[in-house]
Amino acid sequence: MSDKRTLPDLAVFGGAPAFDEALHVGRPNLGDRQRFLERVHDILDRRWFTNHGKFVQELDQRLSERIATRHWIAVCNVTIALVLAIRGLGMSGEVIVSSFAFVAAAHWLKWQAITPVFCDVDPRTHNLDPERVEELVTPRTTGIIGVHVWGRACSIERLTEIARARGLKLAFDAAHAFACSHKGVLIGGFGDAEVFSFHATKFMSSFEGGAIATNDDGLAARVRLMKNFGFSGYDNVIYVGTNGKMPEVCAAMGLSSLESLEEIIAVNRRNYLAYRQGLARVPGLTLVEYDPSVQSNYQYVVLEVDEERAGLSRDQLVRVLHAENVLARRYFHPGCHAMEPYRSYFPHSRLLLPHTERLCARVMTLPNGTAVTPEHIERIGSILRYCVENAREVGSRLAAVVDGRGPGR
Repeated sequence: MSDKRTLPDLAVFGGAPAFDEALHVGRPNLGDRQRFLERVHDILDRRWFTNHGKFVQELDQRLSERIATRHWIAVCNVTIALVLAIRGLGMSGEVIVSSFAFVAAAHWLKWQAITPVFCDVDPRTHNLDPERVEELVTPRTTGIIGVHVWGRACSIERLTEIARARGLKLAFDAAHAFACSHKGVLIGGFGDAEVFSFHATKFMSSFEGGAIATNDDGLAARVRLMKNFGFSGYDNVIYVGTNGKMPEVCAAMGLSSLESLEEIIAVNRRNYLAYRQGLARVPGLTLVEYDPSVQSNYQYVVLEVDEERAGLSRDQLVRVLHAENVLARRYFHPGCHAMEPYRSYFPHSRLLLPHTERLCARVMTLPNGTAVTPEHIERIGSILRYCVENAREVGSRLAAVVDGRGPGR
């Protein structure tokens, strides 16, 4: 690792990268390796690799014990969880979603011949703005999908009120929100269903996986049928389904992660506080805050970059960091509405999404998790501080690199 004291020290201008090994946003956390391997040996000895084995059953049970929702159903990934929830709830026509989110919800609505209607967000919370949601309801609207962005809960009560008054289904994408709470209640039992991600990049990982949580007995029964080709019993198919089953090895990893959850959250919180301290007085860089009165997993370290105050844009800072082997991410650039095919279907949607457009140009996330240390964070902070303190020179040099007049990476 090298210090950055002059412009030529920056890797983007030809200096040595600050880190020999890349620091990723969401590099996988590891639970108890030995406990996981013991479970793998059990799987191999029993030769039961999938089809709702004992570790999947145990994971469902332990999730229910941790978060008091009547049904937890582990599936192969959160995208399939969304598909099953959307179909199981009978959504059709139009469904209101956020564009400041991962594209999966929009894709799976469109895949099922449902029109995603992109709604703007509250610029403070980054979550769906309920007042804008209400304006978008039409006779074709059948549902709302809210996203608990960064694990911070949506306006649950207001969205619930709108859904009930209009006869709409309400689901929450809680991919960011496992072990997070809202008004003293752990997220998992709100709306008609909530879906969770246990992807490798999430703080609780099952390699690849997800889950649906619901208090609706009928929905749970439909989801269990759909995730296993519609089988009810050994050779009795009674419903149209797909293959959404979680393999045993993924459940084994999920259980091992679940057993290490408090340690991982503690590391995430330590790192978040270190970033907050290191970036507290850097003009134009605002760290997204977590409410200390609610539980959080602190998975995401999120910066909003005010180009006017910082002197550099979000994209310029990301470019500098990437050269230093700090693989910051531009979440959720450019917004679902600006991706294909939605950009062609709804060419003027950006006019209705001013806050989403602004956030997509300002937000970046920084590396966190058990692979990141306070020393790493101090080094990242020093790079960002140096760049902002010398914004004019850094910006001019970056422009020269783009124009081919100087060294770069």
